[in-house]
Amino acid sequence: MIPKLTPNVVKLCQAEETVSSELAQNPSLSPGEASTKIFGKRETTGKPSRDADHELHPASEDDLKHTLSCGRWGPKQPGELFLRAYHDVLCCLEADPLGGVVSPPLLGSYGSIPLSVIAPLVDLIRHMSNVIVRARKEVLFATCSWSPSDAQKLISDALKELSKRAGARGERVVVKIIYDKASAKQFINNHQKISADVYSGEKIQLPKPEEVPNLDMEVSSLHVPLLGTLHAKFMVVDRQIGIVESNNMEDNANMEMMTHLEGPIVDSLYDSFLITWHDQFNPPLPTHNFPARQGGLSSSNEPSSQSLFSPTDQPRYPTDVDTRAQKDIVQEGTVAKQQQHLQPHNPGDPHYDDSLAAEVTRIQSMYSPRPNESLSQAINRHLNDTSKSHATLTSPEIEAGDEFTPYITHATDSFPIALVSRRPHGPPSNSDAFVPQNEAFLSLIRNAKSSIFIQTPDLNASQLLPAIDAAIKRGVEITYYVCLGYNDAGEMMPGQGGTNETFAASLYKNLSPDERTRLNVHWYTAKDQSKPIHHQFKQRACHVKLLIADGHVGVQGSGNQDTQSWYHSQEINIMIESEATCRDWRQGIERNQNTAKYGKGSHEDGEWRDADGNQAEGATKKSAPPMSWVRGAVGMAKKLQEKGGF
Repeated sequence: MIPKLTPNVVKLCQAEETVSSELAQNPSLSPGEASTKIFGKRETTGKPSRDADHELHPASEDDLKHTLSCGRWGPKQPGELFLRAYHDVLCCLEADPLGGVVSPPLLGSYGSIPLSVIAPLVDLIRHMSNVIVRARKEVLFATCSWSPSDAQKLISDALKELSKRAGARGERVVVKIIYDKASAKQFINNHQKISADVYSGEKIQLPKPEEVPNLDMEVSSLHVPLLGTLHAKFMVVDRQIGIVESNNMEDNANMEMMTHLEGPIVDSLYDSFLITWHDQFNPPLPTHNFPARQGGLSSSNEPSSQSLFSPTDQPRYPTDVDTRAQKDIVQEGTVAKQQQHLQPHNPGDPHYDDSLAAEVTRIQSMYSPRPNESLSQAINRHLNDTSKSHATLTSPEIEAGDEFTPYITHATDSFPIALVSRRPHGPPSNSDAFVPQNEAFLSLIRNAKSSIFIQTPDLNASQLLPAIDAAIKRGVEITYYVCLGYNDAGEMMPGQGGTNETFAASLYKNLSPDERTRLNVHWYTAKDQSKPIHHQFKQRACHVKLLIADGHVGVQGSGNQDTQSWYHSQEINIMIESEATCRDWRQGIERNQNTAKYGKGSHEDGEWRDADGNQAEGATKKSAPPMSWVRGAVGMAKKLQEKGGF
């Protein structure tokens, strides 16, 4: 049967009933009960995209009109490329209305992104910790791996500070945290409550209840055996602010990416958290009657919240902005460093800020040179500190205007945003493929007219090879950045897609000499380096997940372009239409790494080689050794290793 946008899906998207609205009417319900009441029990998972893609008819003009009616887009309507991708996403919902892990009426929305972060993992958490301490009533936090680390310490410090501030106001704050934990209990119930003794123990190290007396905190875990990992990473605070990020809660050498969202799209993230949590909330969430579309918790009649509304009683968002240019941020960060009046916001020694602009200046000062230190030396020091490594500086000196700027501020206009996510799928097969996330990726590649840019740790999902090949053959330029050796051992397991080197070689093998010029494979090279560093050395790596089509439609979130993310893990991603934001993202990507300058692979096979023709140290050879599956088995075990109790 050819997948198509059916009247039933249009009706689902135009309805008013959502999991969020059902819980607003009856807070004693669990999200799982609300989901079943509205959408019934999940019966099927959809057809594999490898079959559907060959049969999927391009959306007609009439289809696009129906697609447009399936979202609440706000002041700007989406363009054709966005709509074509959104149409193909909607086609997945006939088989599973909650296949995108959000109620259909909330799938297509709008909002603004006042801040993006492209930086080492701990610098993303610095912003999250600031958002947490400013919470008034509610923090909802979902992630994958959680282990004792600087990231964990920053969040634990923030929760203690939040409890202190709530106590000073005479209030309580509800905190819900969910992460992935693979255990035998998950075979019986995928969701497991975590006791305070466990979550405050040595493997997780969240605060003990007595350390946060003004928080009502619940911690849960989710895993669908065998391979259905909770890989979605996001946070919702007071139903006003949403965070979508790429990072886990651990120490590593990764460059990561985060977006800070405000406006009605936060209702979509909130709904997605409810569905992910699944079980009854105890106590109920304070914001169940305060949707972001009406200002979140600020829709109360408290005098302190009145400034958050315009004269027409429409909520203002974003609530906090930084309108400075990049050069001004760099300059003020440098001055702050020289004058030493801003202490770094560190785990164990936190220094919180009351505004986004203050946060941006403080973090920029941490990237600024000390006395008698060059810009490149400052970046090398900071990247070594955050990765707990000792990589030698090899890059030339950074030129003015090309400084590493971790916090990227944007224009605050609203624009169309859709959630393009997927559910977890446990069985060790790649059949659960026809899902919103995958169709968004494929549709943008299929419908792009000029260019596709991708950054991801691994790129090896089987459906990407024919999709990229077809796009190149019709004249689209494909550029992608991947990490050298990222979990190579696990990727060599049967069914896991192979290494980045082998996948790139397969792509080039199918192309003519002319077509090869339109495929640009680059290997992540850190801002302080002049060549890629293999992941096995744990010094520099990249964990950003980003796709930009034709320069104006972007997908950012937790989903990698690998087999695990495409066919098994629960993921969360936003798809936006904003040329300005996509341009800011791409400029930030280029400014905060040297991948374009020094990481370009060969147009013959995609491999990186130095001026003498040598591969990077540790690079995988084209022909795998006879017993590579043994190494792969060990790697897969490591991939599913229980970090912090996982």
